[in-house]
Amino acid sequence: MSLRGPLRVFVPVVLALTVGGLILLVLGKDPIGYYSYVMERSLLRWGGAQETLTRMAPLLLIAAGLIVAFRSGIWNLGGDGQFLLAAVASAALAPALIGGVPRGVTLVLCMLAGSLVGLVWSLLPAVLKSRYGINEIITTLMMSFLGTSFANVLIKLVLRDPGTTVPQTRSLAVDDRLPRLFGTTIHSGLLLAMLAVVGVHLMMTRTAFGLRLQVLGANRAAAVHAGYRVERLTIAAFALSAALIGLAGAVEVLGVWGSVRADWNPALGLLVVPLVFLARFNGYAVIGFTLFFSALMVGGESAARRVGVPQHFVLVLVALLLLFLGLVEYLDQGRRKAAGT
Repeated sequence: MSLRGPLRVFVPVVLALTVGGLILLVLGKDPIGYYSYVMERSLLRWGGAQETLTRMAPLLLIAAGLIVAFRSGIWNLGGDGQFLLAAVASAALAPALIGGVPRGVTLVLCMLAGSLVGLVWSLLPAVLKSRYGINEIITTLMMSFLGTSFANVLIKLVLRDPGTTVPQTRSLAVDDRLPRLFGTTIHSGLLLAMLAVVGVHLMMTRTAFGLRLQVLGANRAAAVHAGYRVERLTIAAFALSAALIGLAGAVEVLGVWGSVRADWNPALGLLVVPLVFLARFNGYAVIGFTLFFSALMVGGESAARRVGVPQHFVLVLVALLLLFLGLVEYLDQGRRKAAGT
């Protein structure tokens, strides 16, 4: 078995952590202490490990949506708008249903509503891409900006809970949220997210539909030549990608927060992009990298306070990951061209 694949994955990680440590040294901080505390806070302590696993749920669902899009040759960068609008929709719907509808049915309906909202918000970029060839990077980013703004308008003017001073939707009681697993604080959305990632991986690699999407992503002209309905495939890829990202928003609200405040935007969409590329669009590998990133997010917040660096230092590590990923990919492509492979 060739080591080139694993090296292309782990070299960027090692380089990013190494350079991150050098930056800490330049700032007069202890990199070993920082990384040790990140691991201790996020994985070695049971409470931190539960928080890390809980944090994985929306990231995995977003990753599943991005895998569908990227393997289909589509840049769905509107995840933040799709996520937030879906979160607001499910947060508003759940308290309205929970009194007259069983809890399980309410949660399922809210998750379906979140998926549908994400899907609908992607239709305009999908149609513009499929019918008119308009660059989806521009349209999805514009729709993301509009989505986050529209979500705030809905919270402040239409869906606001009149019983609170801070603009937010009505809150779903803790007992009515997604069930916890085995007496922990980890909600069942994590299992749903892992099933979604594995399901997407199997769909893209084992089914005729997934093969068509991959042909579309590899060579659009070849897909046309093969007789594929390219326009429909493009819209289907957009819809499935956005529906999964919308489901992530619903799961985050129904599992953790119970409501959405105005101006709340975790901006997870773009953060997941480097994880998907590091995993080479492989669903199984994405689970490992999401665990790694969740540990960084959870442990990095506490480690930053303890070591005395900004909490956003984790984003510096993510940027370094993306930088070295591109560099390793560039060098590997140059080596393959020189070898004639």
